[in-house]
Amino acid sequence: MTTPGERGANGLSEFGYAQEMKRELGWYTSFAVAFGFVSIATGIFTAYGSVLSSSGPMGIWTWPVVVIGQLCVALIFGALAARIPVSGYAYQWISRLANPILGWIMGWVSFTFLGVVVVAVDYTIAATILPVLFQYQGTNENAWAITAIVLLLQAILVALSTRATQRVNNVAVTIQLIGMVSLTVLLFVVGGVTGQLDFSTLFSTGDIPREGYFAPGGLTSVGPWALGFLLGAFTIVGFESAANLAEETKNPARVVPKAMAQAVVGLGVLGMLFLVAVTALAGDPVALAQSDTPVADVIARVLGSYVGKALLVLVVVSIFSCGLVISLSGARLVWAMARDKRFPAWQLLNKINGSTGTPMNASVFMFVVAQIVLALFARSTQALFSLFSAATLLPALIYAATVALYIAKRKSLPPSKGFELGRLEIPVLVLAVVWLAYELLIFRDASFAEPWLYLLVMFAIGAVYLVYLLVRHGAKSLTMPDLHDIDKALDTDPHQAPSSAGGNQ
Repeated sequence: MTTPGERGANGLSEFGYAQEMKRELGWYTSFAVAFGFVSIATGIFTAYGSVLSSSGPMGIWTWPVVVIGQLCVALIFGALAARIPVSGYAYQWISRLANPILGWIMGWVSFTFLGVVVVAVDYTIAATILPVLFQYQGTNENAWAITAIVLLLQAILVALSTRATQRVNNVAVTIQLIGMVSLTVLLFVVGGVTGQLDFSTLFSTGDIPREGYFAPGGLTSVGPWALGFLLGAFTIVGFESAANLAEETKNPARVVPKAMAQAVVGLGVLGMLFLVAVTALAGDPVALAQSDTPVADVIARVLGSYVGKALLVLVVVSIFSCGLVISLSGARLVWAMARDKRFPAWQLLNKINGSTGTPMNASVFMFVVAQIVLALFARSTQALFSLFSAATLLPALIYAATVALYIAKRKSLPPSKGFELGRLEIPVLVLAVVWLAYELLIFRDASFAEPWLYLLVMFAIGAVYLVYLLVRHGAKSLTMPDLHDIDKALDTDPHQAPSSAGGNQ
């Protein structure tokens, strides 16, 4: 039997798992994971042009609302991560607090999100940054090829070394912080000195009619103002990646909730200032909306070619970091589900490589999935919009389901190991529910048909595998491992702790 001391040192035995990966992540690395995934450089460079076209410059004022809503979601995720600090985040929480079938569904949705968002992020480098940096005409073909190469580089790094990946991300996040702060300050200063700042643009709707601007829309359409929320809703996601690396984090019940909340707040404030600077310097917002690279165009025009390009290099580093963290998080989720024998080809995907100490097979699998998603979307004339729309819809579903779980189980949650909402619980829940309900209603617009199609196709694939699990093993066999399971396994062979001592066989 494991002793109390061993269980406390392990931190995972109460959930039925052995400690297979090293606990090396401190606060800054955990913060960098959350910060790197959210990445305002990525989100704003990707979605700003779409917001100008659909909502006009005034669409940026949806940003503070999204930040408050997502902060509430992050706090709820923090409360759950402090109780079940295990890789797999929502998959683990819903499986253990509701039932494993619902947990599996949420794990599959999370997998489909990570598979598409990494492509959306890396496609941004090829579609909106590199053409300005190197003065060439971007096309679907060269964007596809460049994105495929970026995905390969990230997959190699994640597969070969977690420590190297963390170090690269820490450096990249530090560069992003310094670079985005410097970029924002320079835009304000140079724009003010040259007289290019025009704050009236912040309240312009561009060529969008003011009449009906705030209207809710119809059954299959939403008003221009509502479409502006996609900017923040696409950007302020992924903070939960810190929870997905809980098994590699020191004192995760305290560190992870803090890292997620701080990342949302910091990025929210910095992102708003950057949006104000870029929009006030937009010049003619109607003409800017026609550009494939609006943010990069503003930076190059205001700061000059050399300074502008140097700062765009920093943005490329930030976006690469974002994709790197997504690849890292995706590999952990696939490995966590495979560890419980609940993912296709789990016999291969549940292994930790002895030489690298990483879930190498899961990392390679995520790379293959990303390449398939890239091939499906890359030939679309609206590839970037379709990608970022799908990468906004999926986390909204994950967040809504997880918040609903918290509400249903909040009276019977296990004890927290480091973070609780306390008196803020009711206000946080109310704000989160209102925000998520409103966000999901936005996706009734007909322009989101392609993201819904991707979702339905992935759901169909997942449904086939879930039926296979239920037919072969039965619903009663789909249980989550616990302390009893690992004790039993250790008693049988005390020299080898299992990856997972429970689940279907």
